[in-house]
Amino acid sequence: MQDRISTAFADSKPHYALLDGLRGVAALLVVWYHIFEGYAFAGGTMITTVNHGYLAVDFFFMLSGFVVSYAYDDRLGKSLTLKNFFKRRLIRLHPMVVMGAIVGLIAYCIQGCVQWDGTQVSVTNILISLLLGMLLIPVFPGAAHDVRGNGEMFPLNGPGWSLFFEYIGNILYALFIRRFSNKVLIFWTIFTGVGLGMFSIFDVAGYGSIGIGWTMDAVNFFGGLFRMIFPFSMGMLLARNFRPLKIKGAFWICSLILAVLFHVPYIEGTSFHFNGLFEFITIVGIFPVVLLLGASGTTTDKITAKISKFLGEISFPLYMVHYPVMYLFYAWLIDKKLYTLGETWQVALLVIAGSVMLAYLCLKLYDEPVRKWLGKKFISKK
Repeated sequence: MQDRISTAFADSKPHYALLDGLRGVAALLVVWYHIFEGYAFAGGTMITTVNHGYLAVDFFFMLSGFVVSYAYDDRLGKSLTLKNFFKRRLIRLHPMVVMGAIVGLIAYCIQGCVQWDGTQVSVTNILISLLLGMLLIPVFPGAAHDVRGNGEMFPLNGPGWSLFFEYIGNILYALFIRRFSNKVLIFWTIFTGVGLGMFSIFDVAGYGSIGIGWTMDAVNFFGGLFRMIFPFSMGMLLARNFRPLKIKGAFWICSLILAVLFHVPYIEGTSFHFNGLFEFITIVGIFPVVLLLGASGTTTDKITAKISKFLGEISFPLYMVHYPVMYLFYAWLIDKKLYTLGETWQVALLVIAGSVMLAYLCLKLYDEPVRKWLGKKFISKK
């Protein structure tokens, strides 16, 4: 999900710089969304303002399918072995999975090592939760090592759930989906789109949205699977059949589209789930257009190029380390009984800025050096 368009370790293909930047824009919108999730969590209300911010994950999955197909379709099994493919993906993604779990542990200890209801958690269960988070092994709801007590797959760093499904997507791609012809891939994409549509339009999970996949019950597992596999497959289909369009200002146009989509109010429905229909249309119909526009655009001015480059670089670290900071923010909101942006905007801005700074430090001081070392040690030329 979180892969820079230029693949690591001397891949020769040019990359789509604006897609890097759009991934960063989506990551920032996720942070913004989680600010408002905090107000809803603290006040026991529905999320407002950034009503559809979780759709950034679906956009990430589509980008990932596009990138992986573009980078590896014509190399995997030929100039690149299956073993080295998995090594590359692990080296690209897993260092920040480990760092996210560690940052989550630190935040949890600062918070007092307690569940949300105040129950103290043993050191043993905290360490088990840390180990499982570092290995990306999900926790089942109600388990002793569900240290926050709200059923997240990865209690120390909630967004790890999407990486869990990203790994499944990469495995399915390498073993099966990459072998599909264009016609078979179209059929597969339609089939998985129907599955996603059922979860969205009929609100199978009962959340009132497609924001599923984050916990390890049956509905969430299969919903998360469809939520990953359709946009991933759609991204592959777009990469295989991509023809650039002539467009100026693509980065800003696409960024605006994403921001508007994520801020659309929740759509009420009685006998029919209109909110799910909107989200399904967004994933199936609008995200592919945004991706194609982003892939077609170029950075023609230095400011856009620098912004896009910076956002692309921090996108994955930001996604992987911001939520532990949010846990502290949520605990503060609960303790102070504060439920609106108007009451807390200064702290909210500090949380966002601090998350970006933490992500940048993790990128430069940890992620890049570790990936460079791992690449030299474990990646052969084939």
